[in-house]
Amino acid sequence: QTKTGIALLYDEVSENAYDIRLKLTKEVLTIQKQDVVCVSGSDHSANHRTVTLRRQPVGGLGLSIKGGAEHKVPVVISKIFKDQAAEQTGMLFIGDAIIQVNGINVESATHEEVVHLLRNAGDEVTITVQYLREAPSFLKLPLGSPGPSSDHSSGTSSPLFDSGLHLNGNSTNTAPSSPSSPIADEPKYEKRWLDTLSVPLSMARISRYKTGTDKLRSNAFEVLALDGVSTGILQFYTAQESADWLRAMSTNISDLTLQNMKMANKCCSPSEQVIHMGWVNERLEGADSSQLYKFKFLALKGSSFYIFSTPPVSTLDWVRAEKIYNLCEVLFKIHKLWLVDDCWLQANLYLGIHQDFDLEDQRPYCFSVMVGHGKSHYFNVELGSDLAVWEKSFQRAIFLEVQRTGSKTYMCSWQGDTLCFTVDFALGFTCFDSKTKNVLWRFKFSQLKGSSDDGKTRVKLLFQNLDTKQIETKELEFQDLTAVLHCIHSFIAAKVASVDPVFIDSQSIARKYMYSN
Repeated sequence: QTKTGIALLYDEVSENAYDIRLKLTKEVLTIQKQDVVCVSGSDHSANHRTVTLRRQPVGGLGLSIKGGAEHKVPVVISKIFKDQAAEQTGMLFIGDAIIQVNGINVESATHEEVVHLLRNAGDEVTITVQYLREAPSFLKLPLGSPGPSSDHSSGTSSPLFDSGLHLNGNSTNTAPSSPSSPIADEPKYEKRWLDTLSVPLSMARISRYKTGTDKLRSNAFEVLALDGVSTGILQFYTAQESADWLRAMSTNISDLTLQNMKMANKCCSPSEQVIHMGWVNERLEGADSSQLYKFKFLALKGSSFYIFSTPPVSTLDWVRAEKIYNLCEVLFKIHKLWLVDDCWLQANLYLGIHQDFDLEDQRPYCFSVMVGHGKSHYFNVELGSDLAVWEKSFQRAIFLEVQRTGSKTYMCSWQGDTLCFTVDFALGFTCFDSKTKNVLWRFKFSQLKGSSDDGKTRVKLLFQNLDTKQIETKELEFQDLTAVLHCIHSFIAAKVASVDPVFIDSQSIARKYMYSN
């Protein structure tokens, strides 16, 4: 199914916007611009057309113009009146820039100068025109042709108003002249939407933000292809249109990502399947204000969480990730959501999530992935639905990895002794001497009643003795305490999910938010 619609292409340098037409298919977003094309006859140059107009006693030249050098735009035809001289030629269109009048070049002329020339050019006026493909939107040219016949001369020659040249001007001929009609063998022209750029959506990414900043564009976004080709800034007339297009493009990109994952998974063993992958923005730590965020491509595959600067397109690319973490040792957290009334929802106030980040962050849909040695990655996605998918995917990938692995053992120490600490999906927690392998203690997951740590290497685990009901404290020291705590969290969450899957679903923050909207 193809979606089409009119939008604006915003040029950040000139700060002008141009009318474009968007055409969205499952695999490609095409940008079209209007142009005049020769549809029959011998076309000398479709770019330049030279037309002779015979001034009519009623209706004059039958057109209006806008623009001028004083506004850094050419003078363009802004209206063509039905059944009058300009329309009868079949060779002039709204949006045509006037290049010459009776052989005089007017490309650098002001509005008034062109009006004066046309009004005083006699009964036969020869004009050379070229269609202005990027007419700034402030000219407010109608996209259809010919224009409405009702609105006559505005009385003033302001560049933003029409100057009517459907008046007689200085006509010396009082007899009605023959109409300006196309000669049989002359070329025929039509105004059409022509493809100017096609952006493949496979592995493409969308950004609603001004590059690297927290400044959200108003009703606008940019689509970037895998090879970095950009659509430019696509601007929409209403917030609803912008949201509809954003959703439609995101859906198509997601569908293509799913196809890519299925293809990749055909070549992978069951234990190395891709669970989810896609683009996010990563918050740069200690970054200067000009580049707060950078695009990153995340993947959950087999036992690992990958961070790439560019998507992996071949099997060799998987070893080229910037970072690779074991899924059992990461912790996924949602940080910010955007409420319907555009208020910020600080997750720790409303949803009871611990907020570790003191970021003056103006982006919604943020999540962090906490990794070993107390480090974190802070990410943002474009849509609430993306956030829900990442939340669900991390859960699923971690639970699968826990069940596949079955157990993880870490070296630790206490009071000078070198010990081993095992987290086991079936048995719970076991601590044994690394040399003799003698089991020192063992507890089920259900016996863990609490824990505390010093934020560095040392943790206290509080277990309830099943016989005495007393709390027993076990202290251990680890080289990477964070990784161990995340592993314990992953195993317990996976255990709960295996017993009560509905409970885990009920804890989904992003999905709760989505359904409430």
